[in-house]
Amino acid sequence: MRRPRAKSEKTPPRAPSPVSSITVTTPPEVHASKGDTVTLSCSFTSTSRPTSRMTVDWSYRPQSGGPPMMFLHFSSRAYPPTEGQFGGRIRWQGTPARGDASISLINATLNDNGTFTCTVRNPPDVHGSTTSHTVLTVTPRVPSIRFSDVAVLLFFILLPSAVITLILIGRMMCPKKERNQSKAHRSPIEVTEGDEYGIPGYTHKEDRAKCRDLYVMDSDEEYYLKDFKKRPPEAEGYADSHC
Repeated sequence: MRRPRAKSEKTPPRAPSPVSSITVTTPPEVHASKGDTVTLSCSFTSTSRPTSRMTVDWSYRPQSGGPPMMFLHFSSRAYPPTEGQFGGRIRWQGTPARGDASISLINATLNDNGTFTCTVRNPPDVHGSTTSHTVLTVTPRVPSIRFSDVAVLLFFILLPSAVITLILIGRMMCPKKERNQSKAHRSPIEVTEGDEYGIPGYTHKEDRAKCRDLYVMDSDEEYYLKDFKKRPPEAEGYADSHC
């Protein structure tokens, strides 16, 4: 007698486990001038809470090409480089609990031009975009003029020009006043025409007229000539000096 077959027990299907993923984001480009302190931002989102197993790696690839070079590692604490191209010039600025894995580059140089890569791992998050790249471009610093330099330059140029302009305007506005003052303070030896002979109102024109009358006298007027010769020396010298 055949025994009935036992019914096979079916195993219930397992529920799919949630996929753990992580996303890392950095700015595509960063521009800076030589000597600047550059912030290289890196943020991440993870479905799992960051733990002590989380790691962050920063690497650099020069603009001329070549393999990437890791220069900073974070695992519970940051390990910045102490030698090499970035020795002493990298500072950890991140806060993993807030999803921040940023760093700063001190005293950027033209040799720092290249691609910086931020890689974040947070087990069990093993899927997603764990890396992100930033291209850094450092250019020579353009000389800048400070406001204090401009103020000093304007002071030494405009102030003397303003003083000279005021002096010229003052001399142009007051010429009459200066002439009046010069006449009021005239030297004692400066006398007006005719005063030197003690005859008020006397002019050379009148003197020339008298001399002309003297030399055109007729013979009938010889008595006048005799009278002229008898004049005092002062008058005679007066006539001689003007004839």
